[in-house]
Amino acid sequence: MAVKIRLRRIGAKKAPFYRVVVADSRYPRDGRFIEEIGYYNPLLEEDNIKIDAEKATSWIAKGAQPTETVKTLLRKTGITK
Repeated sequence: MAVKIRLRRIGAKKAPFYRVVVADSRYPRDGRFIEEIGYYNPLLEEDNIKIDAEKATSWIAKGAQPTETVKTLLRKTGITK
């Protein structure tokens, strides 16, 4: 099972809001997921990012691969280098 840390869109039309989730890569973007570890709101002046650092590092240690966007968010929050 290939596990990814990725964004799940839950916002309305033209008002994106994302949850950062751990999901099997075979499931659709907004489909089933294993665990929710944070959220990201790109509409605010300063991007509102909240990710549980402990959960994110434990999933990465278990082999979960973050997507490019999530890698950027993890760097912004200081979870990874």
